Amino acid sequence: MKSSVPSGPHRERGRAHTVLALLTTGTLLLTSACAVANSDAGDAGSADGRTLRVVLTQEPPTLEPCESSLTATGVVVRSNITEPLVERDPTSGKLDPLLATGWRQTKPTTWTFDIRPGVTFQNGQPFTAKDAAFSIDRAVNSDLACNVDGYVFGDEKLKVRAVSPTRLTVTTEKTDPILPLRLSFVEIVPHTTSTKAKVRIPIGTGPYAVTSWQTGVSISLARNEDYWGKAPAYPRARYVWRSDASVRAAMIDKGEADIATALDHTSADKGNTVAYPNNETTALRLDGREAPLDDIRVRKAIGLAVDRKGIIDALLGGLAKPAAQLVPPGVVGHNDDLAPAPYQVAAARALVKQAAADGVPVHRQITLVARNGMFAGISEVAEALQYEMARVGLNVRIRMADTATHLQYQLRPLPRDVGPVALLIMHGNQAGDAAFTTSQYLVSDGPQSTFGTKELDRRIAAADALSGKAREKAFAEVLEYQNETVVQYAYLAHMRGLLGLSPKVRYRPDSATGDEMRLAEVGPAKKGRH
Repeated sequence: MKSSVPSGPHRERGRAHTVLALLTTGTLLLTSACAVANSDAGDAGSADGRTLRVVLTQEPPTLEPCESSLTATGVVVRSNITEPLVERDPTSGKLDPLLATGWRQTKPTTWTFDIRPGVTFQNGQPFTAKDAAFSIDRAVNSDLACNVDGYVFGDEKLKVRAVSPTRLTVTTEKTDPILPLRLSFVEIVPHTTSTKAKVRIPIGTGPYAVTSWQTGVSISLARNEDYWGKAPAYPRARYVWRSDASVRAAMIDKGEADIATALDHTSADKGNTVAYPNNETTALRLDGREAPLDDIRVRKAIGLAVDRKGIIDALLGGLAKPAAQLVPPGVVGHNDDLAPAPYQVAAARALVKQAAADGVPVHRQITLVARNGMFAGISEVAEALQYEMARVGLNVRIRMADTATHLQYQLRPLPRDVGPVALLIMHGNQAGDAAFTTSQYLVSDGPQSTFGTKELDRRIAAADALSGKAREKAFAEVLEYQNETVVQYAYLAHMRGLLGLSPKVRYRPDSATGDEMRLAEVGPAKKGRH
């Protein structure tokens, strides 16, 4: 997961001709943003080598630990300020002990966790099973409406009990073979934390503590000198945020920041960036309730019409890999045997013609909805998709939307009377299990699904009840079944992130970096690095 993206199939001459032709006619224009930082070095923290300076895309909306499944919150909070009982290795997918030293399924619906002794919170309070039970109850069973509750646990309620200071039991309503994985999203806080309101400055057991949050300016952290684990290299850390990727890149180039998140290939200096596989997958979600998208031949034709490799090379700077499923590599259930749909314009046209001959209104206008700022080059990618779908006989218009409008199309209840919609989505499975994808995007009534089938729903439910290798195999078969029989998605790419990295620091990003950047893994660069 930390190595370069493997190259795709051998590219034939002219493979990307559809995109490149558009580029030469001016339909698609790639522009290079000027890397000018409108800030001085003081904005990003000190340059004394003892403060790790990080520039984010946006200010976190909250530092509340139970909201840490939100990317903007988790990238600051998770594993830096607070910690969970167990953590998932983003490369292997293995669950490792953290605040729990071990766990086991003691009954069909009960898991028992051994709590790590000798740990204290940043306020000096000792950590015990009572705090773990409280934190789970607060995040999942309370009225705080925590994001982790809906995203990870759905409507399920848990019974938690501190059997002793070092032992915790968690009981589910039905057998849950991946409960430890779900609990890796619950950040532990002291049992004295409010249950009436979300906190602004969290207290945890992590290697750093918050010293100040100047709204609109910065968030500062200091090393927790009583941390139970290995001490991080930097005594202090400071986060600032700049919405413009070229500004974030310039801050690295000018020595004003040590790490910059979410850079894009059009403005970043390759010498100061590191590409890494993130957990995001882009795809077109096809609304199978509306003609002509209610015909599976039309949906399959769209998959064949997309020149994934051409789009990736010409518009995404090569920072992606053609996708054949929503679940990226490294996630339980990823099907290694699925290959991206081949780029076959003639076959796609034939399918559309067959559908038209049977009375399907293939010329009815399809709205391709994409979100501004979803990734660098989003509007150009939307135009390329529009062009490619038109080439096979479909009538497509583009609607570029802001985040709020895009969410209206993305989440149930879906908008009415808008006609057939192909929604460009970017899905990140940060949890590491296909169940978190299928429950959202594939089941018939999923929050981000437009349709499905009873058989697919049955297969998903059956897979979710399994564990181990049987679970992996069952979910892999679910993804294959969706591609052959349902075809709600025309996949585009498994994306790659681009991280700005100062020559003064060493850090190896992984697939979790976009959601959880562990500052304790960052250190000064070895002498001689250029």
